[in-house]
Amino acid sequence: MTPDILRDLKLFATTTLLDFGMNLLGAVVILVVGWWLAGWATRMARRALDRSGQVDATLKPLAVSLVRYTVLVVTALAVLARFGVQTTSIVAVLGAAGLAIGLALQGTLSNVAAGVMLLVLRPLKVGDTIVVSGHTGTVLQVGLFTTEINTPDNVFVSLPNSSVWNSSIINYSRNGTRRIDLTIGISYDDDIDGAIALAMSEVTADARVLEAPEPLVAVRGLGESSVDLVVRAYVATPDFWPATFALYRAIKLRFDHEGVTIPYPQRTLHVASGAFANAAE
Repeated sequence: MTPDILRDLKLFATTTLLDFGMNLLGAVVILVVGWWLAGWATRMARRALDRSGQVDATLKPLAVSLVRYTVLVVTALAVLARFGVQTTSIVAVLGAAGLAIGLALQGTLSNVAAGVMLLVLRPLKVGDTIVVSGHTGTVLQVGLFTTEINTPDNVFVSLPNSSVWNSSIINYSRNGTRRIDLTIGISYDDDIDGAIALAMSEVTADARVLEAPEPLVAVRGLGESSVDLVVRAYVATPDFWPATFALYRAIKLRFDHEGVTIPYPQRTLHVASGAFANAAE
């Protein structure tokens, strides 16, 4: 091999390595900057959404995630372009690969589709108290794949979006008011009208009870050992449980003070002794 050929090969190798090194360095710089930019854009997007006050908390995690992954995808394409890869071809390949992956991950994509429907139709939102798929709790987050809730006994539950979307959703927080229904039994010997008046006085004395719709106290039924009164009153949704507990206590104490009896379950047995005597003979 002649000295000229060796010199040309050495020059070619040096140039190639130098170009590759510069491209590698540039790719690393782009990757680092892109990763930092993704984090910065995520923080800025979260702050902007928090300050706006017009974006529902349910949509914030999705919007922030879209900002982050958009920046990361652009960064990856810029890194590939640095090495001379045609990004248009990459996009086409990714499209074909996405179709194949989509067919293989139908269950996962159904969660994504269900998550989109939950975010668009809004049967629930962050902070709502719901019953879904046999679980009761407060909604923490609605993501693309899962819906996260926290139960009243402080247990975290993560539900696939498809199971949430395909089941009945009971939302206790959607309406601004809720109706309290109490059933209280009194003795058959007590004055029904007097007991109704006493219960109604305690209901109207509670400031949380709304004037409209008007509260109601009435006879609901005649039980085996008691006359059952029903107490119905509307309150603001956040006051439902505090007002329920308070009314039970207030009515019980008022009945005790006024001598109205809340009877224990009891049965009266009549024994015909003569019949047993005849049977014994």
